Amino acid sequence: MTVIRRARAGDASAIGRVHVETWQATYAGLLPDSMLTEMSDVRQSAWWQRLLADPREARGIFVADDPEMGVVGFGSCGPVRDPPERLDGTEVRVGEVYTLYVEPDFQNQGLGRRLLDALFRQLRADGCDTAVLWMLADNPTRFFYEGMGGQRVGDRTDTLAGRDVEEVAYAWRDLDAPLVRRKLATD
Repeated sequence: MTVIRRARAGDASAIGRVHVETWQATYAGLLPDSMLTEMSDVRQSAWWQRLLADPREARGIFVADDPEMGVVGFGSCGPVRDPPERLDGTEVRVGEVYTLYVEPDFQNQGLGRRLLDALFRQLRADGCDTAVLWMLADNPTRFFYEGMGGQRVGDRTDTLAGRDVEEVAYAWRDLDAPLVRRKLATD
């Protein structure tokens, strides 16, 4: 059974590999091809190695570790970097899910939900009562976040590799609520 656990320094190369593979699979057609083809396992691994070497950063990084395949997914969280405009202001402390990726062959097995749950538990332990997540508006995985109870609370335009892309923010205002897949009209 695949285990969700806190990432260790030795996971950096696997996280870097998954990062590149999932971006290339997920964002094809949504981001410039040149940006995706120039991604490098080596550069991503080095970036994750630096994060994992910092105890403050490392505490918010989790992996899905398959007994046969190794790391097949990861997620990271911490303090909110850019709060969406439609948070109502009653939130005591807002955290952010920075990343959540699962290799395509391991999707639809509950690993994304389990990683998201681990990230929410970490944010709760850090004193957060609300979590936000920014993503590309055209990313089809937005339905996963909607199914997990995320409410759309923000929009923005960002520039990636010289192209303006629309992003949306989802929020969860009760991190103590069980994270159970909710039935969508399209299910």
